[in-house]
Amino acid sequence: MRSPLRTTLSILALCAPFLMALPAYAQDDAANAVDGLRLPGLNNYAPASVDDALAIADTGEVTLVAHLNEGGEEIPNGLVWRIFGTQPGADEKLPLVATARGGNGVFQLAPGSYLVHAAYGRAGVTKRITVGREPVREDLFLDAGGLKLNAILPGGVRIPQNQLRFSIYEASEDNIGDGTLILPNVEPGSIVRLNAGTYHVVAKYGAMNAVIRSDIRVEAGKLTEATVEHRAADLTMKLVRERGGEAIADTAWSVLTDTGEIVYETVSAYASMVLAEGDYTIVAKNRDRIYQRDFSVVPGRNQDVELLPTDLLDTRNQFPD
Repeated sequence: MRSPLRTTLSILALCAPFLMALPAYAQDDAANAVDGLRLPGLNNYAPASVDDALAIADTGEVTLVAHLNEGGEEIPNGLVWRIFGTQPGADEKLPLVATARGGNGVFQLAPGSYLVHAAYGRAGVTKRITVGREPVREDLFLDAGGLKLNAILPGGVRIPQNQLRFSIYEASEDNIGDGTLILPNVEPGSIVRLNAGTYHVVAKYGAMNAVIRSDIRVEAGKLTEATVEHRAADLTMKLVRERGGEAIADTAWSVLTDTGEIVYETVSAYASMVLAEGDYTIVAKNRDRIYQRDFSVVPGRNQDVELLPTDLLDTRNQFPD
């Protein structure tokens, strides 16, 4: 795990049926190559259909069953099945023969070889099958689990759900950057189905610099719950003539870190934002007067920050009467 800040992880192993009962998440991409063959781009919204009407006498029945892992129970719903022929078409892609959604898939197919892809949320697996005249059953093992994410402030203080979002990336082997984005804007408390493995998770509180990065491992057949602790606070800034006074409109705001980096700029009576723990400088400009104040963000301590006439850089230029 490579979080620069303290991260609290709570791992909870749940049985596969619990994961199966949860709603599926859309899958934008799946395996694009199997045995050197290109698959078309896949999504999670395929209608239940067979493209060609086939005479039953000339087909064989195949039943497709998916499991989270070997030894796991059958997944009863939330699956998307796609069956491809093995001979590429003129576009060098494999033809889509049949699709279905739900639990187990039952298909009538002409005898021959096919590639079957099963998608379950962001998890997926592809298998080559052979269909004959006799009914057959094919079991696919996704080697997948679930990931549930949340975040808190120091002392276990909850963060408003609408201010918290997660992004899930493939873990980068060289620890440079966030890796390839798998799923952005994941809501806290939602469950994402993923193939087993290690993922890089970015948790963002607010829209500024309150960001936590962690590497989290998902195990097949289990639900992994990860809770990170943000060291940040929600602040509201205003320029006033006296303590507790009304905010002065049309004020230009800039917030800088202790190294001089600008993290926030706006023009309004109030400036509201979430900032990570640290030291900052507030600069407020109203007409030709500039006010400045240094302050520190204490994790979990939301506060109003007032700039007063005493914060004026040129004390000869006070508020007009």
